[in-house]
Amino acid sequence: MTVFRRQWRSFSRNAAVALLAVLVSTAAWAQGLPPELSAAWAATGLPESSLSVVVERVDGPRMVSVNADQPRNPASVMKLVTTFAALDSLGPAYVWRTQLLVDPGTTVAADGTLSGPLYLRASGDPLFKLEDLWQLLRELRLRGVRKIPELVVDRSVFGPVAIDPGAFDGDASRPYNASPDAWMVGFGAVRLLFTPDPRARRWRVTLDPPVPGVEVDGTVKWSDALCPGPPSVGTEPFLTSSGVSLRLTGTVSGGCGEFSIYRLALSQPRHAEAVFRVLWQEMGGSVTGRIRPGSVPGDAVLFVTHDSPPLVEVVRHINKFSNNVMARMLLLSLGANYEPGPATVDSGGRAVESILAGRGLRFPELVVDNGSGLSRDGRVSADSLARLLAAAWRSPVMPEFVSSLAISGVDGTVRRRLRDSEAAGLAHLKSGSLRDVRALAGYVLSASGHRYLVVSVVNDERAQQANGFNDKLIDWLSAQ
Repeated sequence: MTVFRRQWRSFSRNAAVALLAVLVSTAAWAQGLPPELSAAWAATGLPESSLSVVVERVDGPRMVSVNADQPRNPASVMKLVTTFAALDSLGPAYVWRTQLLVDPGTTVAADGTLSGPLYLRASGDPLFKLEDLWQLLRELRLRGVRKIPELVVDRSVFGPVAIDPGAFDGDASRPYNASPDAWMVGFGAVRLLFTPDPRARRWRVTLDPPVPGVEVDGTVKWSDALCPGPPSVGTEPFLTSSGVSLRLTGTVSGGCGEFSIYRLALSQPRHAEAVFRVLWQEMGGSVTGRIRPGSVPGDAVLFVTHDSPPLVEVVRHINKFSNNVMARMLLLSLGANYEPGPATVDSGGRAVESILAGRGLRFPELVVDNGSGLSRDGRVSADSLARLLAAAWRSPVMPEFVSSLAISGVDGTVRRRLRDSEAAGLAHLKSGSLRDVRALAGYVLSASGHRYLVVSVVNDERAQQANGFNDKLIDWLSAQ
């Protein structure tokens, strides 16, 4: 019995020492980075003042906290705020409904002519694609319509939300700079299809759809070298007397094969109108009068409708592929659902703050700005992002929210990151990248079976040097 007591006291002392070691280690982590990550951060050459990091178990304590309360620009990680607020408030099954209506008593003549104007009520659908417009017009044809005397487009769900696509970085043709609009067709972008002609050693370019007012100028040079990767083609827009010309530059290897790029050319309203006319004409229809802005009369009769994919699918597009214009549209849709009158960026921001507050998430430093993270003014702290991730994990929409994030080494914006690491496939992440920002946030499943939430935001003019650190952070967590 005496021997047993002695062994028990010895075991107790050893257990206490081990427990103390764990507590001391956890406390040390909570004050800064563990040694492995400290070395990785030192290798960046960046000051610690530029870094904010939070790591904690989703069902346990905070392990790492560095400059957690510092407001920072999170770049596209801001989309986590917008998309969680939308899923939590509107629900995963929410849809946008684009409607075609007519005046009471409107008839369709034997030759397919409508006896009055056709009204289009735009809904702010963030994912209204070219094929969706085709389907909507096909429904018109099935109802015998061929000639539309006038199309009146009602965009009143949004206020004056148009932006200059070139204002952010001077590249007005890039789709990520697209302006939001209540009736946005195919993100407002045209497709340039490049088909190789080996005999002539040249690239043939096809504009899709062939909208009036858009021309393609210049040439892409042919190369016989091995294809080095995704083709790089310059497209500089120039105003012409008839519209816009996209001047092509660059050299592409014929070995790259057929490829497409997407570019902005016209404003959203002009693009939607042009695509409407082209598709309708392809179906044998015509618009004999104007396509103009206006309002749907209160007694208008519903004629044809198109529902968007559910919100859960829209959020997946936004987070996995970091679609900026869709995130902007989603913020505006929140504003439209939470305040009377046409939605604005400000009303969308107020809606987000109200929704989060309903979850007990009050972030006084939060500046949502346009909701996409494509902003120099957006601000949020790593602590706030971590609290949002924790709340999302406990929420009813957790499965939809987590599955919207890109999977490390597998898909989305992190498909090429950590591909050869033990962390491949174990992390659901949202990345963020601007000229002076590198950010990463999400969830990591560790080898021990625990799941961690992680937030890393770096603001510095040399922020791109933090990419290796962020990858090391996820790799380290996956091994815990």
